Amino acid sequence: MDAKMYDLQHRMTPSTWGLLALLGLIWGGSFFFARIAVQHVPALTLVLLRVALAALALHLYVRGRFEIYREIRNRWRQFLLLGLINNAIPHSFIFLGQTEIGAGLAAILNATTPIWTVLIANALTEDEKFNLSKIAGSLLGLAGTVALIGPSALPGLAAEGRAKPMWALLFPVIAAISYGFAGTYGKRFRDLTPPVTAAGQLTASTLIMLPVSLLVDTPWILPAPPPTTLLAILALALVSTAYGYILFFRIIGRAGATNASLVTLLVPPGAILLGFLFLGESLERTHITGMLLIALGLVVLDGRFTRQKQA
Repeated sequence: MDAKMYDLQHRMTPSTWGLLALLGLIWGGSFFFARIAVQHVPALTLVLLRVALAALALHLYVRGRFEIYREIRNRWRQFLLLGLINNAIPHSFIFLGQTEIGAGLAAILNATTPIWTVLIANALTEDEKFNLSKIAGSLLGLAGTVALIGPSALPGLAAEGRAKPMWALLFPVIAAISYGFAGTYGKRFRDLTPPVTAAGQLTASTLIMLPVSLLVDTPWILPAPPPTTLLAILALALVSTAYGYILFFRIIGRAGATNASLVTLLVPPGAILLGFLFLGESLERTHITGMLLIALGLVVLDGRFTRQKQA
């Protein structure tokens, strides 16, 4: 595929940028909801509740349309793999890592997803080969994320005289790599409407996480969570997961895996914006610096100005 054809298929239009910004806000809220829920619900059980409730909501939304049951029956192996690498593995590893590290540091590590996606898409696809603008844009975005939340997150590497375990630092990185594979593999489902793809992968994720949660967490012996936790779980499942994945697969279909992975760079600004709007948190100079770096990284990675100059 030549460069012009690639540009036509993967160009980020203003409406696609809008969807990406909305998804960043929604997934930024997931850190807030998860921080509330994980205090009362074990990590693997929280993953199960997240994907199961989201799958149920999407099945009710689709209500048998778009030949969803035929597609799930015909593609159940593909949905199992997508559910594993896009839900079961990354959600579990992020939640488990956050039992030892803060949400800020986890978000920084998770923001490496575009870099992994660029490398994986370059190795496994023919139409998303990396170039200098992709690498430079991803690194600028990651630098912006570190600047955005790094001052409060990085000192937490050692708290109370005890260094954070290496596994807790590696788990969000493993999640980011898994997301990179999922974004690339998710291109196989571009012929399906986004709610069908989202419902299929979340149904598969539920089947994967059900025995894992029952064996590891034995949730039936746990005390009932408080109402605030139940509300946080519902928001995590219905807003951040069910609706979020509809947007995610829509972006992949429009702009490709690499551009869709940019959402991980928008998650920290989304979380900070929610805190500013609803929790009265201050907007500091480091936040503005980080957001500007992320914006610059998105512009560089998009490559639009480079294409215009070459033209």
